[in-house]
Amino acid sequence: MNTETTLPTTNTAWGFWGAIAHRADPALAWPLAMTAVAKATGCPATAVRDFLDSRHGRHFADDVVGGLSDGLAPKPAIDAAIKRWMGWTIGRRTEQETGIPRGLPYLTGFVAHCEIMAEID
Repeated sequence: MNTETTLPTTNTAWGFWGAIAHRADPALAWPLAMTAVAKATGCPATAVRDFLDSRHGRHFADDVVGGLSDGLAPKPAIDAAIKRWMGWTIGRRTEQETGIPRGLPYLTGFVAHCEIMAEID
């Protein structure tokens, strides 16, 4: 599985790109996020791109923006958000609503969920 590929966004108005653009250069932050999320989750680049382009990616970007507002540079802000999202786990309600297995790290679960949803569409 190649986790080193950086695919371009398909959603410059929303998702990670749209949210991060208010606080940082998305052309810089996007490849950093693609690489770091792929490495943390072990998911393929298409799944990471779909996650970052989704509403979940927008929420992830909001977390990154929080780090940027605290004075972190983009890479450390992304790494801090990844650490938080990997520390949270999928609970019963999210499992029932999405089918993501309970106990899975939040970031891994939602990236994989985006991959599955793309296959269904």
